[in-house]
Amino acid sequence: MSEGGRSRGGGVLAQLVKFAAVGGIGLIVDVGVFNLMLMHHSRSSEWPMIAKTASTLCAIAANWIGSRWWTFRERRRADAAREAFEFLVASLLGSAVALACLAVSHYMLGLTSPLADNVSANVVGLFAGSALRFAAYRWWVFAERPQRGPAQSATTAKVTTTVAPTP
Repeated sequence: MSEGGRSRGGGVLAQLVKFAAVGGIGLIVDVGVFNLMLMHHSRSSEWPMIAKTASTLCAIAANWIGSRWWTFRERRRADAAREAFEFLVASLLGSAVALACLAVSHYMLGLTSPLADNVSANVVGLFAGSALRFAAYRWWVFAERPQRGPAQSATTAKVTTTVAPTP
C-alpha cells in the first residue's frame, strides 16, 4: 500500500467509477445482443432463454476485458485463464443475486407486475449483485498478491541463530 491507504491500482473510488463504466458497457452489450437475437424469428419457445444466456455470456466477456485492461489493470495476473474462470464465477454469483431479488419479490411478496419485476431484478438486484461482483473482483479475482522474487521460495526458510558462549 502506498501513501494515504491507496493501492498501486488507485483508490476504491476510482475503481468503482471504472467498474460502473465497464458495467454500463456490459449492460449495453447484454441488451443489444439479447434484442438482436430476439429479432431472429425462431419457433422455439426456449429462444428468449437462449438469447438471454448468450447475451449474458457476451456481457461477462466484455466486462472481463474491460476490468482486466482498465479497471484492475495493475492487478491483472499472468494466469489469464484462471483469472477469467474466477471472473465468470463471481459474475454468475452476482447474477444469482438479481435472480434471488426477483424470486423474493415475485413469489414471496406477490409483486407480479412487469414494473415490480423490473424494479426487483434490474434495480435492486442489479445494485446488490454489482456490489457483490465489485467486492469479488477487487478482493478475489484481481486481489493484490505478494510478489515473489527469485530469492523467495514457496517454502519457509529455516532460520538458525548462534548464541555466543558466556564466560
